[in-house]
Amino acid sequence: MLVTFPFGLFVSATVFDLADVAGGPAFLGEVGYWTAVAALVAAGLAAVAGMIDLWDVRPGPHRRTMITFNMVNAGMAALFLLACLIRADAPQRGATGVLLVTELVALTVGAVGVGLGARLMRQFDSGLPEPTGFDAFDALPAGSTVEIARPAP
Repeated sequence: MLVTFPFGLFVSATVFDLADVAGGPAFLGEVGYWTAVAALVAAGLAAVAGMIDLWDVRPGPHRRTMITFNMVNAGMAALFLLACLIRADAPQRGATGVLLVTELVALTVGAVGVGLGARLMRQFDSGLPEPTGFDAFDALPAGSTVEIARPAP
């Protein structure tokens, strides 16, 4: 779940930068820059969580997919970090065409990460049907401190 937040921020930063390069108001480049910075912070937190998740996965295909997923996401973040470092000393931190292309390449790399994340979800959730409705409450452990009563028909 932590991966969706930085990815969404990276997409937002790219949209702001696209608007800046297309001739929008100058502040859009600044907003795009700070959105990318916020995404990098969130990506760092997601990377830490991803490394912690690796401890519980046995060696095998799931672990390889998980490592690839983390590396692809790190690659996307590295490209955005490069773009942010280039813009850091600029007076208005506006985007340029080259930086926008770098961000679009990073989002393409991130799209591969999204595919890998979906694959991981299918691998880890295979064979585990999601309880729906009131059946979800039947899966609660015995001795639960919450009592759930079914409504009368």
